[in-house]
Parts: sequence; structure tokens; C-alpha cells
Amino acid sequence: MIIKPKIRGFICTTAHPAGCKAHVKQQIDRVRASGMIASAGVKNVLVLGCSGGYGLASRIVAGFGCGAKTLGVSLEKPPTESKPASAGWYNNAAFAAYAEEAGLYAKTLDGDAFSDAMRAQVMHTIREDMGSVDLVVYSLASPVRKHPHTEVLHRSAIKPMGDGLTIKSVHVDKGLVSDVTLEGATQEEIDNTVAVMGGEDWQFWMDALQAENLLAPKAKTVAFTYIGSELTWPIYWEGTLGQAKADLDRASQAITTNLASIGGEARVAVLKAIVSQASSAIPVVPLYVALLFRVMKDMGIHEDCLDHIYRLFATQIAPWAEMRLDDTGRIRVDDIELSAAVQDEVKRRWPLVTTENLGELGDLEGFRGDFLKIFGFNIDGVDYTADVDPMRVG
Repeated sequence: MIIKPKIRGFICTTAHPAGCKAHVKQQIDRVRASGMIASAGVKNVLVLGCSGGYGLASRIVAGFGCGAKTLGVSLEKPPTESKPASAGWYNNAAFAAYAEEAGLYAKTLDGDAFSDAMRAQVMHTIREDMGSVDLVVYSLASPVRKHPHTEVLHRSAIKPMGDGLTIKSVHVDKGLVSDVTLEGATQEEIDNTVAVMGGEDWQFWMDALQAENLLAPKAKTVAFTYIGSELTWPIYWEGTLGQAKADLDRASQAITTNLASIGGEARVAVLKAIVSQASSAIPVVPLYVALLFRVMKDMGIHEDCLDHIYRLFATQIAPWAEMRLDDTGRIRVDDIELSAAVQDEVKRRWPLVTTENLGELGDLEGFRGDFLKIFGFNIDGVDYTADVDPMRVG
């Protein structure tokens, strides 16, 4: 079949197998070209949420930049004869194929990472294949979570706190800049968002691994978060998402206390803004990212997802690294995005940007292009007019 992108709202409902494979290969080649990360101390890695974005980048850097064995967990849609798989399914299959070719252990378990059943499956796999893990990357991104103990299905709500707000945003498809009005979250919506995106599940994973003696001495775990600029704080850090992210800080401290007996630690890593399915759905964020990308590209300091994670591993996760920590103990790798030179220019452009000058002040086309790449489209060297078999990877 000929597979084209079908975009509905903030979701692309199709994925291209050859495009996804080529995208994974491009990232692997870039890591290889950057060189092995010396003394990384990363040998056996568990990546929770491994199929795309920062999770996939972490797996690629761990495997091809550190030579580590990687076990990944994600929930993906397999292909059928008439419908392509989800992009993550193709990404996982491509990574596994390239890892096998390179002689690297790579196994992916498909299922609900929030469930106790998946935790048990992971424990068994680690015990049989790896012995223990020295790094756990927590990069789950889901709008819903079924609580493993209560079986309540929690749904997150991306909303501001209080009475709501009116703020500038952009319609990504149409390129229209306008004000949007968002209603404030109820307490139930806040609680549900914390239940889905907070730190409880991270704690469940680390408690289970420790109870089964599957953590190596001095094991580390890192959970990814985003704080961003004051331009996005009203909907992000000061909204329901911020409440969930703050709960990650609580969990980090609790996990570190529990890991003291093996000399381990938990850290929240604050990363830069990227284009993802999640970020595309958050009002304000696409406009901010479009301006940010233009400014950082013009300054020659732009990092994509892979660049950013490679820097995280090379400068912050390696045992000898001098970590860049803030007052709460978070690893800060968003330093370039939040530098005064970058933020001053983004803030200068913010009140000036309109539908008419967005192409000059921002990089909406770059945002759109990165969005398509998530699903295997807009990849150089891929023939999108070719007939492809959705059951095959590339």
C-alpha cells in the first residue's frame, strides 16, 4: 500500500515502516559518529517508554553510545494486512534489528507499563537475561493510567490552575496565531493528572526492582521532565502538568532514600523543549517551540532530541560527571534553552508574532517537519510513492 500521513487534530493516525526504520538508522549513525561515551558506567539499561522521543533516544545512546544491553517497555499497536502499525512499533522493531546486527542485546516487551503484570514480566527478563540493571530510564508518556491496585482509570487534563486564562497560541495545521481561552482545572482533574504523570508509578517500578535484588550496586534512575520558560508556565509548570511534575521531585527523594543501601540514587532530569505528540497537544507550547527553534537555529545552538540525550549521558549520567543540579537536586540540561541570550530573544518576539510574520519570527515549518518525522514521514532518502508492506519494517 501507499502510506501517507493522516493527521487528525494533534495525532497522526498512520506511520511509515520504511520511514521509521530510516529515522532510527539515522539516529544510530549519528551516535556512532559522535563516538563512544568513555567510562559511561552504563552496562544494563531498562527504558520504560522506549518507543519514541526521549525514551527511544535514550535507548539508542545507551546501546550504540555506551555498548549497553537494553530492555525496553512500551505499549504499541501492531500492523495488520490493511493498516500500518504505530510508529513506536516500527521504531522498536528497527532498533532490535540494528542492535542484533551490531551484536547488542536488545529486547522489547509490549504491554501496559503501569501494570503489575508487566512489572513481573520485566523482572523475569532481567533475572534471566541481564542479572541486574545499573540504569533505569523513566520516560513514560501516556494520557491515561489504570492504577494497578485500585483499577481506577485516571485521565490527565492539561489545564491551568485557578479561574483559567487567555493566552496566545498557534493552530499548527493552519498557522493561525490567536488567543485561546482555557478553563481552570477542577481538583479531580488535578488529582487525576498527578496520578497519571506524577511519580507514583516510578516509585512502584524502583521498589519492585529493589525488592527483587535486580538493581546493581550504585544503580541510578532518571525520570524526564520539562519546566520551560515563563512564557509557557501558565499552562505548564503552573498548571496541572506542573503539579504532576512536582510529584516527580517528591518521588525522586523517596527513591533515593530507599536506594541508599546500595549507593544508588534517583534524579529528575529537566530537558529542553522538543516536538512530540504530547507537546503538540498543549496550547501555547507549539508557538513557543516555533519561536525557540528559530532563535536557537539562528544562533547555531539548536539541539534535537538525540543531541540532547547524548549530552545528558555524556555529561550528567557518567559516573565521573559533575552534575549540573538546581536547588531541588534536579539535573538541568535545559541550560541552553533557558540561557539569557535565547530567552531574551524569544520573549522579545512573543508579543510581536502574528499569523503574517510567523514565518519570519518562528520556525513553524520546522515544527511541522519534526512532527511528521515522529511517524516516519519527512525523512530524507525515503520513497513515499513506493508500495510498502505494513507488516514489514522498512
